[in-house]
Amino acid sequence: MSEKEPLFSSKNLKLITDPLNTNNPITVQVLGICSALAITVKLEPAIVMALSVMAVLVVANVVISLLRKSIPPRIRIIVQLVVIASMVILVDQVLKAFAYDVSKQLSVFVGLIITNCILMGRLEAFAMANKPWPSFLDAIGNASGYGLILIIVAFFRELLGSGTLFDYPVLEKIGLYKTGYENNGLMILPPMALITIGIIIWVQRSKNRELIEEK
Repeated sequence: MSEKEPLFSSKNLKLITDPLNTNNPITVQVLGICSALAITVKLEPAIVMALSVMAVLVVANVVISLLRKSIPPRIRIIVQLVVIASMVILVDQVLKAFAYDVSKQLSVFVGLIITNCILMGRLEAFAMANKPWPSFLDAIGNASGYGLILIIVAFFRELLGSGTLFDYPVLEKIGLYKTGYENNGLMILPPMALITIGIIIWVQRSKNRELIEEK
């Protein structure tokens, strides 16, 4: 009998590390862009959205992986949507109960996690063909890659657009306003989210030439 593959083999670890860089769902796969544009004005809602997507994707990936052999191919999309929708409703209710102010800031975008292409893509492309443990790691990796971009974008938009981080007046405290600096109001507008993501993509590809080479 062949030995079982270690839980954290190099193959399994790549499921976590690749989405953080060379296979990032936002900057490489170009998925989940809408929420990245909409909820990154402030750092706090961006982090909450990232954690919400992670919770939904982890549970959905594992559940679909467990059920993959018993799901009829003709209704697999419906089953996937039911699992995702159930988790989104649960996450939405938890946010309303324990983080109501953030829930109001996120507004309808929590519900729109259902339509996030990253979730359906991972369930269809990975969970339906792999065991629960790799599916769990795949969900952690892709949700982390998604969340990383949201947090980076929100960090610069809130800092440069409002002069704060988590509503704490960072630029005021370090005395930058005394030098004549004024908050850049453009940073809180949706187009600047797209431009910021574009800059991240440019930096990423300049350091990873394989991303722009033709295969």
